[in-house]
Amino acid sequence: MGGDHGHGKTPMPDWRQWKIEGTPLEFTQKRLAARGLKDPWARNEAWRYSGKFSHAVTLPEVLFKGVKWGFVAFAVALAVEYTLFPPKKGGH
Repeated sequence: MGGDHGHGKTPMPDWRQWKIEGTPLEFTQKRLAARGLKDPWARNEAWRYSGKFSHAVTLPEVLFKGVKWGFVAFAVALAVEYTLFPPKKGGH
């Protein structure tokens, strides 16, 4: 019953690729170690501080993300409209 319906399982990344060195988690681990504690799951959160997830998203980046392609689409649509349906001269 149930089964995976022919779909394979999603490949999970190897847990050893994530390192907490050089991330804010390293500071947290040091503070925990000073109290004699350790967070065994910290490595599972390290992906948040590496790769494309590591830089902060800015407001202009969010607001203007598609402006370039939107302007290109607008220019193409305008060119097609004026080519196929030119404005009439002298009338309303």
